Amino acid sequence: MDLTHLNAAGEAHMVDVGAKDETRRAADAEAHVHMPLAAFAALRAGNLKKGDALGAARIAGIMAAKRTSELIPLCHPIALTKIEITCELIEHESHGEVLVCSHVECHGRTGVEMEALTAVSVAALTIYDMCKALDKGIVIEQIQLLAKSGGKSGNWHR
Repeated sequence: MDLTHLNAAGEAHMVDVGAKDETRRAADAEAHVHMPLAAFAALRAGNLKKGDALGAARIAGIMAAKRTSELIPLCHPIALTKIEITCELIEHESHGEVLVCSHVECHGRTGVEMEALTAVSVAALTIYDMCKALDKGIVIEQIQLLAKSGGKSGNWHR
């Protein structure tokens, strides 16, 4: 298996994408934030001391996607054309869940999988930050890529 982020000496380097074709590229990712029902009820009612957690999470996710290359060392800066963050509230019998999803697009030479994953990660962390006063046992899990399209490797779906 060729690892494109390693040079001939096995050292990490940034991949040269200059010769790649510019194509429409998109990626979808998700993260799950689980919390006790009391914290979930306060989140849903908008009764958090820090304010609108879901609105802040959407903005944080958008900002994170735009700054991915500053956070992940070998990522290229990408001119993103679309970033969409959604937060779905799901009440289970034993706990509450926020399903955070991202959809990111660009027209460029490299994919946007890391931008989509970074977006849901930071959005989930923002929800944790804004709800932690109610319960520090909130769990963020299952951060994963759902789909990507475009580029030489084509389409992929989980």
